[in-house]
Amino acid sequence: MTLPAPTDQTFVVLLGGALQPTSRLAADVAGARVVAADGGMRHAKALGLTPEIWVGDFDSTPPELLDAWPDVERQPYPTAKNETDGAIAVSVATERGARHIVLAGALGGERSDHALMHLLHAVSLEEQGVAIKLTSGEEEAWPLLPGSRAIDLPKGSLFSVLGLTPLAGLDIGNVRYPLTNFSLPFGASRTISNVAEGTIRLSLASGRAILIARPYDHSGA
Repeated sequence: MTLPAPTDQTFVVLLGGALQPTSRLAADVAGARVVAADGGMRHAKALGLTPEIWVGDFDSTPPELLDAWPDVERQPYPTAKNETDGAIAVSVATERGARHIVLAGALGGERSDHALMHLLHAVSLEEQGVAIKLTSGEEEAWPLLPGSRAIDLPKGSLFSVLGLTPLAGLDIGNVRYPLTNFSLPFGASRTISNVAEGTIRLSLASGRAILIARPYDHSGA
């Protein structure tokens, strides 16, 4: 299980996807440092956050949002650039010492390509030793790499494990449908729609995956 980072090493990156304030999201952002990426700044007020820096090309930021936050440092980039605003914001956070990053607004929204890129980027960051959680408030996600970890979810929460590669030696415990030393072929749906009985215990021998959970969805699998 990844240990929590010290507060000054925990960052929230505000991204442009959908975001619903929830009690779990409030706990995720409490005491963290904040970086906003372009239009992700629209979430700051709802979460009661003031970013220490605001980065991007500002092509998805309306004038009224710029006017609402005149005192936040801005780091502008040209529209024709080689990285997304979200990737730039994550780089700024890691340069400032982030060891744990909550990507808020990373899931859902109008741009499926951005949401998928956030998931893939999260796996890459986790491989580099940065602990990552992605959230929309109502939905949460974590990269899964070889090793063991526990993920705290309310009893009855719906969740899925999506293999980004073939998976081997997958254990999923404290769930309605447990697996032991399971091999999941790439593209197989066996690990979609499971139900947590509380904190999930996971281990993986090889492969890369994403766990996506709906902590407030207790509709069953």
